[in-house]
Parts: sequence; structure tokens; C-alpha cells
Amino acid sequence: MPWQPLPRIAFAVATYPFETKNENELPLEIGDDLYIIEETADGQWLRGYLLAPPSLLAGLTSVKGQPLEARVFSGIFPRSCVEIREVLGDGDENSENSSNYQGDDDAPQVGSDSGKSGVVSSVRKSYARGADHEGRSHRPNGTVLGGAAARIPELKVREPGAPKPAAPVPMLRLGDETPTSTMEPLIDEIASCLREWHSTNFHELLLTRQYDKLDKVSQLIQTLDLSRRQFLHNLLTTREYSALREKTVWDLVRGNKLCGGEVIVRDPNERGRVLTGDDSVVEITKLQSVMSLLDEPPQAHVELSALHHLMVDIRSFAGSSNEPTTLVLYLVSRSVGGTLTTLSESYMIEVPSGGTMGHLNRNPQMRTLFTDLTSADIGDGPSADSELYLIVKVRSPQQIVVGKPVSRSGSFGQPNTPFSKDKPPSSSGNKASRRSLMWGTTRSAFSRGGTKLDALTEQPEERPRTDNIESRDGGFPPSTAGSRAPRASVDGLQPAHMMAERMVGIGVLNLNSIMKQDEETEHVVTVWSPSAKFTTEKYDSTEGSEGLVRDLLESKSGHYEKSRRAERLQIHLKSFNSPDADALIKATPTLLAGISKTNKMGFSGAPTKPRSDIYVTLTEALLARQNLISRFGASATTISSNVHGGNLVVSLEVRRQSGERIEDCIYPSSNSDPLTTWRSFAVERGERWDQILRLSLLPADVGMAHVVFTVSDLPGTPFAIAYMPLWDQQAFLGDGLHSLLLYKLDEHTQTAQAGPTGRGGYLSLPWSARSDSSEVTGPLATLRVETYLCSTRFSQDRIVLGLLKWKDGPRDEIPSLLKQLIFVPEIEVVKLLSDVLDALFGILVEYQGNDEYEDLVFTALVRVLGIVHDRRFNLGPLVDHYAENKFNYPFATPCLVRSFTRLLTKPTESETARKLRATLKVVRHILKFITHARGQQKAKEAGIGITGSTTSFTRHLQSIFKALDSMMRSTAPVLVGSQTLAVQHFHTWLPELTGLLTTEEILHIAIDFMDSCALVKGKLVLYKLVLIINYSKLELFAGPEQRSALSANTVRWIAPHWGRTDNVTEQWKEQVRLCCSVLASQVHHLNSEIPDYIPKIVGSYMSIQATEPKPKNRFSLLFPTNYPFPSKQIAGEAVQFDEALIELSAILSALSNSPNGMQLELAAEDLTSLLKNTLHVHMSILQGEAFPSSWLSVYIYHHKSTMRTLQYLSSILLESFLPDPDEAEDFDTELWRMFFCTLLKLVGSGHLALETFSEQKRRAVWKIAGDVREHGAELLRRTWEAIGWETSPDERARYGLAKMGGYQVQYVPTLVGPIVELCLSVHEGLRRMAVEVLQTMIVSEWTLSEDLSVIQTEMIDCLDGFFKDKTMTESILQKLFVSELLERFEPLSLVHGDPLYSALKSLIETIAEFLDLLVAVHSGDITSEASHLINRLQLMEFLRDMQKEEIFIRYVHQLAALQFDARNHTEAGLALRLHAELYDWDPTKLTPALQDPDLPEQSHFERKERIYFDMIKHFEDGEAWSSALAAYKELQVQYETNIFDFAKLARTERAIATIYEKLAKGDKLVPKYFKVVYKGLGFPLNLRDKAFVYEGSPTERTSAFTDRMQEQYPAAQILTSSDVDSEVEGQYLVISALSPHRDLNHHVFQRARVPQPIRDYLLSAHAHMFSVSSKRSTSGPVETHYAEKTVYTTAEHFPTILRRSEIVDVHTIRLSAKETAIERIVRKTQEMTAVEKRLAEDEDEEIAQLMVDAISISVNPASDSSVACYRQLLPVPQSDDEQEPQYDQQDNAIKMALIDHAIMIKRCLTSFSRSSNPVLLKGYEDSYKHFLSTFAPEIAIFAPAQPPRDNASNTPSPTWQRPSPIADNLPPDAKASTSVVNTTSIVEEAAAAQPISMKQRGTRLSFLGGRKKDSQQSNGDASSSKQAKNDSDSNSQASKSKDNPNRRSIFRTQSSDTNISSNPYAQSKPPYPNGVADLTTPDWTFDRSRKSKEIVDIAEKEFDRSSDGGMGFNSVKKRLSILKLGKKPSKPNGFMGGVNEE
Repeated sequence: MPWQPLPRIAFAVATYPFETKNENELPLEIGDDLYIIEETADGQWLRGYLLAPPSLLAGLTSVKGQPLEARVFSGIFPRSCVEIREVLGDGDENSENSSNYQGDDDAPQVGSDSGKSGVVSSVRKSYARGADHEGRSHRPNGTVLGGAAARIPELKVREPGAPKPAAPVPMLRLGDETPTSTMEPLIDEIASCLREWHSTNFHELLLTRQYDKLDKVSQLIQTLDLSRRQFLHNLLTTREYSALREKTVWDLVRGNKLCGGEVIVRDPNERGRVLTGDDSVVEITKLQSVMSLLDEPPQAHVELSALHHLMVDIRSFAGSSNEPTTLVLYLVSRSVGGTLTTLSESYMIEVPSGGTMGHLNRNPQMRTLFTDLTSADIGDGPSADSELYLIVKVRSPQQIVVGKPVSRSGSFGQPNTPFSKDKPPSSSGNKASRRSLMWGTTRSAFSRGGTKLDALTEQPEERPRTDNIESRDGGFPPSTAGSRAPRASVDGLQPAHMMAERMVGIGVLNLNSIMKQDEETEHVVTVWSPSAKFTTEKYDSTEGSEGLVRDLLESKSGHYEKSRRAERLQIHLKSFNSPDADALIKATPTLLAGISKTNKMGFSGAPTKPRSDIYVTLTEALLARQNLISRFGASATTISSNVHGGNLVVSLEVRRQSGERIEDCIYPSSNSDPLTTWRSFAVERGERWDQILRLSLLPADVGMAHVVFTVSDLPGTPFAIAYMPLWDQQAFLGDGLHSLLLYKLDEHTQTAQAGPTGRGGYLSLPWSARSDSSEVTGPLATLRVETYLCSTRFSQDRIVLGLLKWKDGPRDEIPSLLKQLIFVPEIEVVKLLSDVLDALFGILVEYQGNDEYEDLVFTALVRVLGIVHDRRFNLGPLVDHYAENKFNYPFATPCLVRSFTRLLTKPTESETARKLRATLKVVRHILKFITHARGQQKAKEAGIGITGSTTSFTRHLQSIFKALDSMMRSTAPVLVGSQTLAVQHFHTWLPELTGLLTTEEILHIAIDFMDSCALVKGKLVLYKLVLIINYSKLELFAGPEQRSALSANTVRWIAPHWGRTDNVTEQWKEQVRLCCSVLASQVHHLNSEIPDYIPKIVGSYMSIQATEPKPKNRFSLLFPTNYPFPSKQIAGEAVQFDEALIELSAILSALSNSPNGMQLELAAEDLTSLLKNTLHVHMSILQGEAFPSSWLSVYIYHHKSTMRTLQYLSSILLESFLPDPDEAEDFDTELWRMFFCTLLKLVGSGHLALETFSEQKRRAVWKIAGDVREHGAELLRRTWEAIGWETSPDERARYGLAKMGGYQVQYVPTLVGPIVELCLSVHEGLRRMAVEVLQTMIVSEWTLSEDLSVIQTEMIDCLDGFFKDKTMTESILQKLFVSELLERFEPLSLVHGDPLYSALKSLIETIAEFLDLLVAVHSGDITSEASHLINRLQLMEFLRDMQKEEIFIRYVHQLAALQFDARNHTEAGLALRLHAELYDWDPTKLTPALQDPDLPEQSHFERKERIYFDMIKHFEDGEAWSSALAAYKELQVQYETNIFDFAKLARTERAIATIYEKLAKGDKLVPKYFKVVYKGLGFPLNLRDKAFVYEGSPTERTSAFTDRMQEQYPAAQILTSSDVDSEVEGQYLVISALSPHRDLNHHVFQRARVPQPIRDYLLSAHAHMFSVSSKRSTSGPVETHYAEKTVYTTAEHFPTILRRSEIVDVHTIRLSAKETAIERIVRKTQEMTAVEKRLAEDEDEEIAQLMVDAISISVNPASDSSVACYRQLLPVPQSDDEQEPQYDQQDNAIKMALIDHAIMIKRCLTSFSRSSNPVLLKGYEDSYKHFLSTFAPEIAIFAPAQPPRDNASNTPSPTWQRPSPIADNLPPDAKASTSVVNTTSIVEEAAAAQPISMKQRGTRLSFLGGRKKDSQQSNGDASSSKQAKNDSDSNSQASKSKDNPNRRSIFRTQSSDTNISSNPYAQSKPPYPNGVADLTTPDWTFDRSRKSKEIVDIAEKEFDRSSDGGMGFNSVKKRLSILKLGKKPSKPNGFMGGVNEE
């Protein structure tokens, strides 16, 4: 298939999945990003690269904080599966500017749905798919949307078989906007965030196991993805979209906070787009602060007048009734005291009999809206603590049987036959009345789409037995008047079948939390019924409803159970906030269409609609047996015995005086039709009804109507009657409980009026019971009823009624009525507001001119209007409505004005002051009345021809304000309250004057009032500033003239309250903040005022900046417009910020970006200091002092804004501050330096380095600020050139510079650092400019001093600082500026030997090397810990050579800290030594203080001493005793010989002693060493083919070390042999174990009994030679034994900082027979000691046998494998009388090794003899005699025969005086050491020690455990019983010893070279026949008179000593298992050469 390349690479997105069939095809999934490079001739197939999202597995190797690398695959795919979105340019479309980025503003976009791509995408909706088909046939010409990150060359035609082009690098996409983003920016914002979180954060959370956070992020991602789909599908309403936008924006904020990113400001009101540099800085700052500090948007304070509504939707109802059921829903409120208040009307739902509710789906009858609940009702007010509940009462009909009262709780028997509706159950005798009321035997779950309750459908169950169960459940047809079902008539034919409705259960749901959340919720409400006795389903009063069921439903037993008739309901709830329920229903058609409203009983605020509802609650009837029923015309009598009281029902009617019924006026529920007669459900005597009815009557009927109640006891006829009039004593009946007298129903009481006889008529009887009646007659039967009036027509207050009818009443009562109005409840006034106001104005006009009446009415009016400020009633709109529409009192104006003026003239009198304060709150409404009255008056006057009254009126009005001004100017303390109120409310008065005065006059009044406030103090200043803000907000002053007048005056008004000050108080800060708010409100209209404000802003900023900022837990919302400022709690840790600084920086930015400019030339202050201060403030903002730099949007905004400011300031500087060269001394160096520093700080800011950012941040920064760096480069070029002087033609030719030198030289070296930082920028334009500036600096410096060292020093300092906190970028890695700088000096390179060019070359080489080292140290790509440390060391070496001492020291301490953190204590100490080496031990020379590390100024000696202390501490922590000793000894010499500080000397020597003590007692383990060879081309050159020795921990196994190396080099293969070719591809590590090479000539081998740890310490300290055995021969004659070793020498002695050292030399050595012997004996002793120790810990049969075999071989004289055979190598005396032959060093070493071996065997055999193990006992018997014969020479030395001794004589025998040949030949220090015997050195002796009597001990106690010379008399063979006992003690003690808790196996390591025999420092004792000992050893070292216990202790310690990290037990077993008697190893590398040999 011929392929042809595309002219340009195309970017495409997969729109259809493609599955592969052939190998080279590329599988596609929808949304994949593709880069296409070739196509077939027919265009049907394409070839390209698929950019797949990164795999989370890549996170395992990624650098922390960096996004994962995308995966790239190549292959071919069909054209039909992709859509080309964009053709990538080859760079020619880029504009001339040198930016690498191009915006996307004008880019035409091609493509479709962005839901899948996220890179470049599409038009929303489906028309894009239509365009798609056309798009297939041709390639669209796109433009560069993201800009090309690299220039792509033109593609040539590729021949078949030629190599394919390289994969294109994914571009840095800035404008990845899709066409949807203009409509709905959040679609792209979400996609961008999700991509970033996935590639950057998800894997980090996973790998660091932050599962909680991961869970939150994944939930957020799901939420955001859903939101994105909702935006894409465009199906929501406008209101829903705006809510979704706000939620989404905050979700993005939350996600970015969780992922540790900065917060980007997206404005929900701007459709969620990112706010940019062109938006209002005030808005961005407000949003940024809230989003960064809070977790959710701050909710506006809910006014208490806000109304709440609750939608209740019954989704399903589960029960087991075959009868119709009625559900009654209503709301109740419960106060803290437990008082229940019914809040709403009832809502009734009829559930049909036996039917389901499924067919009622979306039936409006199942849903209601409870309306008009206040914040206090729902428990949301500031002091609200009431609980709101939804109550569900369940009622159902039950059958009534004639003759007996039906038990309230059901029946007592079980019917014998099934109960059917047609046929009554057969019954006999008195069981007739006990039928079961449980006659529903099947259960059904009524469900209406019930999601939760479907599970309630249960299997039919047997009818439960009800013999002894009382139940109030029953099933009967309904019988209430509220129901539409036919009712059984009272006088029907079958009274036995009469049904009566009863309440069977109640459910309760707490609503407080539901009302406070916006989401819809579902709840299941359980229905409870009274239970006859205790049941398991106990009603738990803590179950949410908190005992409410108990209060609302009586149970005789006090127990409740879940109702069987109606188990539970599923209820769907949603709360709403809206001032008007009708408007809400209209606005929410999807949820609330057709819903019925259930009103609140009462007004939630001021009523806005007429309403007249009378609520009657039927509570209970007092009809107990003792109650007497009243009669007409006779005394009360007892209740008839026919009244059983089992089924009491009340009927109710409303009648007129005549007894005529009022039709259809009773409403049982909010959704029922009106009734004429209503009937209650049935209750038993003593129970309550608690049923609420609403009566709706015409106003004409109310005064005449009364309510009639009749009581019946079913199935009987009514027996009692009661009535209640609605109007009582000229007012409506008072709210509350009324006890109505029950009269016997007879011919006299059945009519309202008297009958024809003239007698009767219940209206003639008293209706309510007198409180004292019961004392006379006994308790009367009463009916208790509650009434509640909710009406805007009728009042229950007599004062209000009197006021309304003032014309009808006596005139002299009017003043008292007006005075009493103060005491009327507010609600009574509110309900009849219009009528009350009419009455007041009527009286005012009637009595105008009468000061008393005018003032009384004015006071009453103020009282009424004062209710406006009562938050319970939203009264303001009603007063306004009244004033505008109903008020018609034209002559009220002068009266009101007079009364108000009278108050203002005497403001200081206490009575007047109180009234004045009340009046000032309502002046707005009074002015509104004055205005309307004045308008009506003018109209009237015009009607009768009067004109000219206007001037006098205006004069009157202005007199009010003049009086007000004089009050404001007064400083009387009593007026502070009035002044504050005036200032707080003044702005509300001004709009009311519009009808009376011109705008000009009103403006003058406003300005005069503000001027009168000039002298105010304290908090009044703050209210004054708030008033200025309110002026700015007034529509009245929106005109340009008014605005400019206000702006001009504002400068004067606020000037005293901010600016530079030394006394920054909280009040002053608040003033500054309000001044910022004032400017924020005027910022768009300022012009000439700006230069007056800038100095104030800058001064205030610098004053606050000078104070100490404190972290805060509360955040005050920015730019407050009222006082006190609203604030919010900050979650989490306290944050450091200052609101005033944030606001000042925002206002400064707003003013400097104002279209009118800063106009600083016009400022009154000195321009130079103003410019400096302005630059200082901008520098502070850029450094993040005004607000945290993580506030990304604001921070970037300020970068852009500072750029604009600097461009403006540069124009001033170039114009006014650039003197002629002749006046060069006038040049302001400091000002220009500040300018350049600010500019360089700005353009070098890391927050503009787009190329280092993650996708989301990159997009945001580009959108907010654009390319600030480009403008900065241009500005730098202009200003830098401007301060240079013209160059001569010669200079121009040499350097190519038009201007240089001049004032520029002032800034070398000051600005070299910042300029070099810019040279490292990726931004090409900026970098080139910086290189140009650097060139001029180099030339200037060279011209002045012909030396570039100053520049070099500055560059090194700068680069070092730069790398501390900046991110690596491509330009740094490639050192682009180096080549660019050389380019600039190209003309010089042509001149041979030019000194400047050679100096420059040397400078550049140094800098390039330093850069390489820095990159190596700081780059995130650390291949291994070792290479990282090497890089650091190389860098430190470089710094030391460059004499950059301070930087060098910092790196030293960083390295030490790094090693310390890795727990490499020794290496940390070695690192510190590098610092110490910089100083001498000179106490007189001073060294300066250091910042990092923090060291004070001190002398060289003190500094070095301090470092030594730290160093030694590290050495001791790392147990590097040799290094610690060396350091201590150096200090010891200095203290002793230099500063003569003996106190410190003593401490040092004590420390040295402690170390030696630790060495003596401890188990110092030799570290493991490993050889590592790096093979393969995969390794860098500095490692390839090199071999290193690595140090491991003492217990590290080779396998663990191998794993560690594999972690460092995951790609490497680990090998054990080195047969790998060096030129092979890949990485190979050849790893093997090494041991420190032991010098067999070391003096430690000349001594027996040296403990193993000490011997190891001496042989391996400071190791730098390591060996491994390559060959060994140990068979045949001993003279022929030999071993070969390979010895490796390393470059440094261990320990080293790197824990590794390179091998510099390898050679092989051959050990002689004697050397082989020493090695073998020592190793065998060591191995057998290890097995012995293992045996002591665990007497395992296998180990026991192994040990016995090993000993039997050792003691077998005939065995060649016994080490005893090496005695043959020792010289022997020629004849018996010959003296001891001369031993050389090796002979003596063999002898000492054999002694150690014999001691070890003796010890083992002794312990065998005490063992109960038969194997060991047999071993002892078999081997002991052989041992005595085989090792007789050694036994003679360590346990010589003791001649008889005289106890009295302690004198040594003269024969002991013979000198030792060896000791005499030793050097003095060695001799000294021979005398030291370690405390533990006779451990081996303990086994052979004789019992010592107390007499033998002598009087001296030894200090070290030697023997006295005269106690050597014991016979080596003799073993008395006492000795055996001592030995057994010793053994048992040893096995239990606690001396060394870290007892470890020593089996792993002791290979032939590493582990030398124990007991160093023991002096050799030649075996003289007469047992003469060496005299150089003092007598006390041989003191045998030690008591047995001491010996035992020592034995224990030795026995217990562990040697960590030996070779495993199995290897010893392997070695020793071939030890069979007489058997010889067959190979030369036999038994001793085994497993772990070198």
C-alpha cells in the first residue's frame, strides 16, 4: 500500500472504536488523541501515533509532583474512525514575537463533541455530526490552536521501506478550548481538571496510601463528570443551571485543594469562566479569598422574615387493612419546655379500601406544600431552639355493636367463623359484642412507585390471635363528615353494622435537618399504635420523635407497638425558600405543578394578602360519671345511664342568630371541600379528639354567627349541645381555650331562639362555664374548644378597635388611645396596618395645629413604623405600598414637618433624645408620607389656584436638615446615639426627597451632612465611611455630574482616616479597609482624584506591612460595605494574611489599570519618594507579602497589573529621571535599581513559567495574564538601553552594541544575579534580552577592571540560589544561554588572542561545569542514591575550589542531613568532617556567622570544636568507634597542648574510656562488604566497566543487598559471575560478597584469649583491602597446605560518605602452610564456638550430634582433618634437655590459635559432662581421653599442673624470673599491651578451674580476671564433684543470662578470612617443662584466687556473647556434617573452605 506523508502533521480524535485484525493496526477507542503523519493514496487509511493517557503503573517510577508521561503507540487505522481537528503549523503562522505560545482567540475551530476529547473539540449538539460527513472528504485547514512547541520541518515524500518520521512531541496546549466553551466554559474546565488530577495526583495518593483523600477525590471526579454531562446535554432549567454552575465551581475548588494545587478563580455568575486580567480586580480578589480560605460559598445571612416551604409527597403506604384509611398530615412545633404548638392546617389523604396507591402516581392529592414557615419555626433563627415535626395520624372505620361500648382497643374474643361484610359473624350469648376487629387477614403494601417500601410486601399470614391482645386497629368504612363515603345512618335497619371512624395510629418525623438542606430526601415513617401490654416492638422514645407519640396518642398500658393496620409510609420531602408560595409554585413547575397548599395557622410576617380564617380546635369533652350536665331552666343533673361513652362523636355547625345554618363554611383540611355539618371521629370517654377545623365566614356574618356543637354516643342519638359566639364584647372572641357548657339536648335547647311557647332557645343560656360554678354544683360537663383568629379584617384588641372607630367614640379618649397604642401587640397593628395608619392620619389632619395632638400622633406613627425594623415582620414593602397607593392626606405634611423639627431643636433633653432616636430609624417612611402629601397638596392648591407655597415648604424642609447638621456638629456625649443612628440611616432618606427637591439640592444636602460629620470620632468614623459607600450606591447619584462631585469630595472626606501612620491600631485598619471599599465603589469613575489616592494607598500599605502579621482562624469578607464586618471561621490550620493588605493591593491595581492612568506627576508629594514607595509596594506584592502566593488568580492578575504600572513608571523615569551625561551625578541610582529589581522580579517570576506548569494551571495563567514576559523583555530592552551611553564606531564593531556603559555600570554586580536567572528562562524573547544585558555587563566590567571574577562570583551565587527553589526546565538542561552568550561575542572570536574573549571562555566553561553539577544534584531524575551523593560531592569539590565557602558549607550540611535521614549516621559524621577541615585549631582567628546552618560568629577553634561534637555524636550513633576515637583523640591533644582546658580534657578522656568499655563488652559486628561490577552499555560512562566495594549492614545477606541494588537499577540484570561482554546492550550488575582482608601478621594473632569482637574490630577498622579465597589445598602433609586469595584495594578507607569505594587495584596472594594453618585453626575455633552457642540455646539432637562429631574429629590424633596436626609445623627441641626452641611470629600465632582451640574444646566437653542429653554424655565419654592426649601441650599451658603449695607463703618461686624471649623482643607499647588481660579472658578457663577453698583465695581481689602465680597447683585432669557443680552452675547461668538481650546467631558470616579466633591481647606463654611463666606479665594477671562465682559470671558473659550476622546454621551444619572420625575431605577446597569462603 503506497503511503504519502501529509504536508503537515494533523491532530485528530477517534470518533469511532476500531478493533485490530492485523499486527500493524492501531486499536482505537472513542476520544483517543492521534497525531497523523501519513495517508494512503485513496485517503482511506492513515498512519500515526496514538497518545494514550498515562498508566497508573507509571506512577511507581515517576518523580513526585510531576505529571505521568503519556504512552505513545504507532500504527495504521481507517480514516472513517477519526476526525481531524487541527493541522499543526510548521511555525510559519507564529507571529513575529518570540513567544512559543499563541492564543486561541481568533482560531476557527473544527470538530465535534468535546465530551470525549478534552484537547480540541467541538460544537455542542448534533449539527456537528452533519458537518462530519463533509469533513471526511477533505482535510480542514486549521490553525495552530496551542501553538507549536517545536518547529516542525516540511515533510518530504517517504519512499516505501524508508524509516518513518519520529513521533511528534505532544504540544503544550494553551488554547484547548472547544466550541462549547463560549457557551458553557465549565465543560472544558472540568475536562482539564480531571485530566490533570488523573495524570498528576491520582497515582501519588494511591502510592502514598492516602485512601481517605483518594476516596474524596474519586467521589468529586464522579460528581464533576456528571455535572459535565448535564452541561453538555443542555436539559436543565436556567435556575437549575445557575445552581449547578455554583456547585461545580466549588467542586473544582475542593478538588484542587485536595490535590494540593492552587485555587483558580472561576466565577459562577460568569457561567463559570476563569476570570482574567481584564475583569474587575475587586471581584477576583473577593472570590479568590473566599475560595482559598473557605470550604463552601459564604451564605448570605438568612433574614428571619425569609419564608420556608416544605413539599411532602406520600410515595407509598404499607398496611394490612381491607378498609379505606385516612391519613391526616400536619406540622407541630415543640419548644424547649416541651409545649406542643400546632403550626399548620391538616392535609388529608384517603387511601382506598384494599386498593394500592400505584395508580395514583403523580396524583396531586398525594402531595402538598406546607407554606410560610419562618426561620424560627424551622429552628434556624439565632436563638431558635424549637423542634419541627411532621405528624401523620392514621384513621380507619370500625364497627359499632349495639348495646355495648366497643372497647377502645378492640375486641376480646376470636370469632368462630370468618368475618365477612355481607353476613354478621355468628355469635351467642354475650360474646356478640366481642368480635375481633382484626379482620384483614392478608397484607398488601400500597405502593406508588415505592422505592423503599417494596420490600414490605409480605406473604399472607395467619390471622393473629387476639384473645388477650388489645388492639386499636380495626377495619370499617369511614364515617367522618370529611369523607365522601356513605355513612351508616343512626336509625338504620341494621345498627349492629354501624361504622365509626377511629384513630388507629400515629407517625412522627423530625424536620429540622430536612428544612436546612436543599436536596430532596426520602424518609420512612413508622406508625405506632397503643399496645395492651408490653411488647418486644417497644416504642423507643429516643427514636427521633423523642416521646411525641406519647404526647399525641394515649395508651392505657403506657406501651406502644408498630401498628398492624398501617405499618409505615414512605415520604418524599423537599424544602424551599421563597417569599411567596404562589410565585414559587409558578417558578418550579416540574416539582410543584398542581400541588395543593396547606397554610400555616397564623401569619409568618406582615400579611400581604387579605385573609380571614377562624380556627377551631375540638380538644376533649369532660363527660366522666361525676360530671353534671346542665339543663334549661333547671339545675344540672347527672348524665343519662344510656350514655356509655364508648363512641363519643361531636357534630358541628355554624348558625346565625336566628338558628339558620350557614352553608359550606367548615373546612376539615386544606384540601377538602367545605361542609355545612361536620362530624368528628369516635373516641372513648376521657380520650381527646384534637381535630382542627377552619371556618370561613363573610365579614357580615362574623359579628352575628355562633358555633353549635352536639355530642352523641354512637349508635345513640345526640344527647348534649353547646354553643360558642364568635363576637364577644365589641371584639372578636379571644384566642385560647374555652370551656363550653354542655346542655342536655331537649325541646328547649334544640333551637337557637325561643320556640312558639316563648321558652327555650339555647342562645339565652350562658355559653361558657364560670370558674367558680363547680364549687356550688359539683363538676359540670363541658366541651373544651380552642379558637385562633388569623384575619386581616377583625381584631381582638380593644385599643386598635377604638382607634379605628375614633370618630364614633368620645373625643377626650383619643389622647389616651394614642398613648396606649405603644402597648398593643405588634401583630394586631400589622394585621390592620392600613386601617391603623388611616386612623392616625385622620386624627392628625383633624387636629392639625394642636401641638399636643400632633406630637402624640407623630409618636404613635413612629411606634407603628418602628415595627418595620422588627425582623419577624417584613413590613417595609407594606408601608411603601400604603404610602404610594392608599395614603391620601394632603394636609399632613406641615404637621409632620413641625413635629420632626420640634424633636431636632432640643436633641439633648433625655425624653426628646429617646423619641428622636426612635424617629431617626423611620425618617425614610415619614419623608415618603411628606412627599406624597406634598404632591397631593400641590395638586389641590393648583386646583383652587394657589401657587408659591413651594419656597416656604422647601425652607421648612431644609430647616430639618440644618437642625440635623447642627446636631451632627455637636460633641455632646448624650448625642452619640442619635448621631450614629442619623449616619446609619441618612442614605435611606435621600431617595425619598426626589419628589420634593431637585437632584442638585439633594446632592448639596448629602455633601453638607457629610461635612457636618468631619469631627466625629471612634466608631462613628467607620459608620461615616459606610455612609460614603452607600452614597455611591444610590441610583439618585448615578449621573456623571453627581458621581464626579461625590468623587471630588470623597478625597477630602476620607483623607484623615488613612495614609502613613506609626500607630497602627485595629480601628485604624478597619478605617483603611472601609476607605478601600469606598474606592472600590467609585473606582470606575475616578479621574483627577487618582494621584491623591495613590500616596494614601502606598502609605497605608507600608504602615501595615511594618507590623507583625499574625496567623488567623477567622476571615473577614473583603471589601465590606457595612459595619461590623461579616466574618467566617477558617477550617483547619490558621493562615497568615491581612485583609487590609489584600484590599490595598487590589485597589492599587485597580487604580493603576484605570483608563485615566495613575497621573503621579500631579501628586502633591515628592515624586522620587512616591515612586520608590510605589515600587516597594509592588515588590512586596510580587514576593507574596500582601496575600499567599498560592492564591493563583489574584497573584497572576497582579503580575499583569504590575507590568502595566512599570510601563507607566518607566515613562516617568525616562522623562524626568535620566540626566544628561554631563550631570551624571544627579542620576538616582537607587530609584533605577528598585525599578530594575521589580521588573526583573516580575519577569523572572516562577508563576509565569508556563512550560513548567500542569495543564490546568497553564491554561489559567495564560488566560489571566497572557504573555507578560514578552512585554517585560521589551520594557527591559528600552530602559536598559536608555541608561547606557552611545558607543563609538569601534566599540560597535567589536561588540555589536549601540549603547552600553554609562549608568549601566552602576548595576554591576548588583543586577548580575537577576539577569542570569532570566538567562535560564525557557521564554525565548526574554532569554535573548537577558543575554544581551549580560553581554553589556560583561563588557562594562571588563572595560573598568579587565577582570570578570566579580561577574563569575555573582553568577555562581545566583545559580546556586536559583536551583534551590526553581523547577528544572529544558533551557536549563540544554544551557541555551551559554551558546547564545558566545554568539553575542562572535566578532571577538575572530581576533586572535583577544583577552576579553579568553576571559569570557574561561568564565563560560566554569559556569557550564557548575550548571552541569547543579542539574545533576537538583534534577528529579536520580538514578541511584549513590550517584546522587557523588554528584553532590563533585559539586562541593567545585565550590571548595571556587572558594565559595558559604555555599560549600550549606551543601555539606544538606548532605549530612540527607545521610542522617537515611539513618547513615557514620556517613553524616564524615560529611561534617568536610566542614571541620575548613578551620584550624586556632582560638584567636574569627570566622563570620552563617545563616544556613545557623552558626554565630566565633573563633576557628570554637567552630571546629562544635562541628567535632556533632560529628562524634553521629559516629557514636553509627557505632563507628574507630572514627569517634580518632576525633576524640584529636580533641584530647588540643585540650591538653593548645588551650589547656583540663575540665574538657577530663570529659574527653572519660568519653574515650567509655568507648573502650563498649568495645570490651559489646558485640561489635563487622559490616558486610560486597563487590559490584557495572557491565553493559546501559550504564553511564562514569559507572560502566567499573568495580566498587559497597558497605552493607553487619546483618545484611547477599540476597537483601541484591534486592537493594535491583531497586536502584530496576532495568539491570543481576549476575553472580562476570562473564559478560562490556560492549553488550543493557545493564548488568555482577555482585559477590567480600571480607576485609586480614593481616595475619597483626599483633592480635600473637595473643590467646582475645575476645572475638575485639579481634574483629582491630582487624577490620578502616578497611581498604578486601579478599576472597580463590583456591585452597588442605589435604596431604601439612607442609604442603596452601591457599590463594584475590585481594582488592579500594580508593578510600571505609567508612566512606558514599558507603562505597572504587576498586583501584586487584592482585592475588598465596598463603604459606603456616599462614594457612593460622587461618584454618582460627576459623574452625570460631565455627565450633558458634555451634556451641547454638547448642546452649537449643539442645537439638541434630546440633548435638554435629557438635559431638566435630569435637571427635578435632580430638582424634589420627585424623588429618584435626587442626592439631598443624602442631607439626612448630619447631621442636632436638633433645629432651634442649631449651624451648626459638618461635618466629607465625609459629607463635599457630601456638596461640591451638591454645584457643583447646580451651574451646575443653569448655564444650565440660558442658557435655553436665548435660542430661545421652548424645552429649556419650560424646564426652568418647572424646575426653582423646582430648587430654591430643591437646596435652596446650592443656599444660592453660591449666598447668600445680605443685603442692604452702598457704602461708605467697612468695613466688625464683624459677619464675626467667624472661620471655617474645616479650623481650616486643616494642614498648606492645609490651604494655601484653599486660592487659580482658575481664572475660579466662572464660575458657572456667571449665577447667579447680575448686578453690576460701583459704586459697588470699586477701586480694583481682581487678581483672587473671590468676595468682602461687595458685597454679591444680591437676589439669582432676575434676572433683565440687568443680562439676560449679561448672554446672556456670552453664545454667549462661543459658539464662540476661547480659545481652540481643543475642543473635553467629552462623552466617565467619568465613575463613573474616573471623579470627577470640581473645585478643593475651600474651603467649611458652611451654617450659617446669611451668615457668613470663615475668613481664605482672603477678595479678594470674590470680587464681578468684572466687568461683566471679569465674562463673565471666563464663556466662562469654557464653552469652552474640556475634550478629554470621553465616546461617545450615552452612555450619554443611561444613561440620562431613566431620566423621578418620574421614578426610576428598577435594582440596574441603571442609574448612566451604560455603561462605572468600
